[in-house]
Amino acid sequence: MKQTIPFIKGDGVGPEVTASMQAILDAAIAKAYNGERSIDWLEVPAGGEAYEKYGSYMPDQTVEAFRKYNIGIKGPLMTPVGGGIRSLNVYLRQTLDLFVCLRPVRWFKGIESPVKHPEAVDMVVFRENTEDIYAGIEWESGTPEAKKFYDFISQEMGVKKVRFPETSAFGVKPVSKEGSERLIRAAIEYALAHGRKTVTLVHKGNIMKFTEGGFKKWGYELAQREYAKELESGHLEINDCICDAFLQNALLKPQAYSVVATLNLNGDYVSDMLAAQVGGIGISPGANINYATGMAIFEATHGTAPDIAGKNIVNPCSNLLSGVMMLEHLGWDEAAALIYKALEDSFAEGCATADLARLMENGKPMGTKEFTSHIINLIKA
Repeated sequence: MKQTIPFIKGDGVGPEVTASMQAILDAAIAKAYNGERSIDWLEVPAGGEAYEKYGSYMPDQTVEAFRKYNIGIKGPLMTPVGGGIRSLNVYLRQTLDLFVCLRPVRWFKGIESPVKHPEAVDMVVFRENTEDIYAGIEWESGTPEAKKFYDFISQEMGVKKVRFPETSAFGVKPVSKEGSERLIRAAIEYALAHGRKTVTLVHKGNIMKFTEGGFKKWGYELAQREYAKELESGHLEINDCICDAFLQNALLKPQAYSVVATLNLNGDYVSDMLAAQVGGIGISPGANINYATGMAIFEATHGTAPDIAGKNIVNPCSNLLSGVMMLEHLGWDEAAALIYKALEDSFAEGCATADLARLMENGKPMGTKEFTSHIINLIKA
């Protein structure tokens, strides 16, 4: 009845979106369960502030808190481009083996979209989280390691296709049968549990024949081996699509897709492109889940946006909707439904933060705090 949830408030706009999410979730839980259920919020350090205090961007105590409670939520964390630290998000996913990045994409009535029929976009993306180029196996151009790697592949493996070996950086793309199967199995189980008939394997197997092509091959084999009855009965359909074709098709005929299973880099592009069709990543939630252990960390899908931090203008909906996913993960569906309804009502009347309201026909721009209060009032009403 009282759930302890570790949270990382995040960098940049993180503290603002986290405070908004917590206030709205607390209000919905109190309303739905008459005070009989609640969240005990446990702040854990990460990001720039953690480095200043502990000398680490991701202290061990934070990882251990997630392990202890098997759940958590986080605001956006800083990741420099080029040099510096690697992604803290990727570190968490790999360290805790959160092999699914789950990104549901749906449209809320009232939200403006660059496409004519955003209501046709209703997909759930299962993005593999631990392999592919995000494994971080690469060597910088001009280093002894890069030369050693090139010498090995050219002399020992007979690779002659590196056009400019002296100035090339190198990366390795691991894709395993086990990693692919557990991701695709999770997507199939989700589809069956939620009445979504079709699972589409999105890949670039026509070019990367043994990595992305392996993903496709192992997916079909898994479906035939473990879900033959569901396939035969028509309760499940497995198909596949080349990634670049999928990006086009998702614009032209989004209704053709329901559950999407794909590799790490493809999933990054696909989920952000789909989010753009329904209003942008500012209103797109996400979760990182290990379906074997049940561990799940929910997160805002946008960046830290330091240029608007502290100005009371950031849109908190990505982190908020990730919090709603967390409620559903806990089985607290009644509280989740209250938040969905409040958002639908708010957007229908044009009330939103400025990034969304400025595009609405009847838009009424609100600050982050004012929008938060408005959603809470709708929940209480």
